[in-house]
Amino acid sequence: MLKRYHQLLVTLIFLVDVVVTIGAFSAAFWLRFHSGLIPTPFGIPDAAEYLRAIPACLLICTITYSWQRLYVPRRVDRIPREVVDIAKATVLTALLLAAGSFFYRSFEFSRAVLVIFCVFNVALLSMTRITIRFVLRRVRARGWNLRHVIIVGSGKLGQTTAEHLLKNPWTGIRILGFFDDRTSRIGKTILDIPVLGKTEEVLAWVQKHRIDQIYIALPLQEYPAIDPLLDTLSRETVDIRFVPEFPRLVSLKPHLADLDGLPVMAVRESPIDGWNRILKRTVDVVVSTALLFLLSPLFLAIALLIKFSSKGPVFYVQERMGFDGRIFRIVKFRTMGEDAEADTGATWATEDDPRPTRLGRWLRRLSLDELPQFFNVLRGDMSIVGPRPERPVFIQTFKETIPRYMMRHKIKAGITGWAQVNGWRGNTSLRKRLQYDLYYLEHWSLWFDFRIMLRTVRIVFRQPNAY
Repeated sequence: MLKRYHQLLVTLIFLVDVVVTIGAFSAAFWLRFHSGLIPTPFGIPDAAEYLRAIPACLLICTITYSWQRLYVPRRVDRIPREVVDIAKATVLTALLLAAGSFFYRSFEFSRAVLVIFCVFNVALLSMTRITIRFVLRRVRARGWNLRHVIIVGSGKLGQTTAEHLLKNPWTGIRILGFFDDRTSRIGKTILDIPVLGKTEEVLAWVQKHRIDQIYIALPLQEYPAIDPLLDTLSRETVDIRFVPEFPRLVSLKPHLADLDGLPVMAVRESPIDGWNRILKRTVDVVVSTALLFLLSPLFLAIALLIKFSSKGPVFYVQERMGFDGRIFRIVKFRTMGEDAEADTGATWATEDDPRPTRLGRWLRRLSLDELPQFFNVLRGDMSIVGPRPERPVFIQTFKETIPRYMMRHKIKAGITGWAQVNGWRGNTSLRKRLQYDLYYLEHWSLWFDFRIMLRTVRIVFRQPNAY
């Protein structure tokens, strides 16, 4: 019954999307040519040509919306993620329409209409999805449209699964109970949820009660019990979800890949790939180019001050380790005298470090010595936001003494990062810095990058550990 309701809901959402997309396209045409807000020096084109483009727009949208999985169940997805998927699908639609218009020689479509369409479509689709979610939440609060689930495994992993489900009641998921092979737990309650029986009794419960989903949350040592459980459940149509326990392996978000039909779980790959990598690289190039242009007078002034205040080159080039452990040469304004490390070798900068020049101390305090790294960003060695790169000589020690340290190299190094804007910069705790770096990797989004950039601008002149 619930599956039938879901299909009905998906159909209604699809029809709403069609109406919204047509409305967004029509509104974009009106705003561009009939609102009077935008000049039309070449006149107003025939609306019939744009009407003929609507079927092509809908066809492409159907493909891109499906590609972004806008019609799969999203009970456990949050709104920002759905909005991002809508934006990706809309931008791709606009790009495909623009590419297709090049082959339509008899008429030239306005690129401004496509840009306005993107804005309207993302805004309107997001508003409709938010409205639908609000309505569904109200419906579920009344006890309708619920999903009844049981959890196999009442240990730490099973309890964590239950806590996440209980923490998000808006999903409409109701936990009926745990199943566990430990006899001592049967009949007891954990998190106010009863332990109903052993795993061998799951099938009987599914057949007797209305169960929509089963979450299998067993620790590694109990994996042998999963195969017979799946075999017995194959007689029913209940949905099964598997919660893996890979605490030492999964440091980044895992994803399921397909190797010629063989499912393979990737557990240590960069979370920024495909479309996300293109978006992040685009932001890096655009922002770096703009800043290098705007700050060029400051670059010249600093270069002249360095040249006239001490002997040596303006820039200081040093080897650092970046993405996937690759070595690159980072560029900074020189803040120390020539051969400053000839006697000491590679050492950490400290508050009473005697090596920086008077000007160098000032540049470090204001983080101005880091500005040339925007050239590294343009070259592709670094990103604007990411874990700060370290020297290979230090990393040889860190990776042996700090677990998971090398995970921070699954993403490009950055000029600024989540650890830095939270105060973990310079000669501070490496473990805390790694904790923040890994949090950034696991929760990356383009919006997260923008947040870090804004916080960097706000605190760049008042960082106590900048020396």
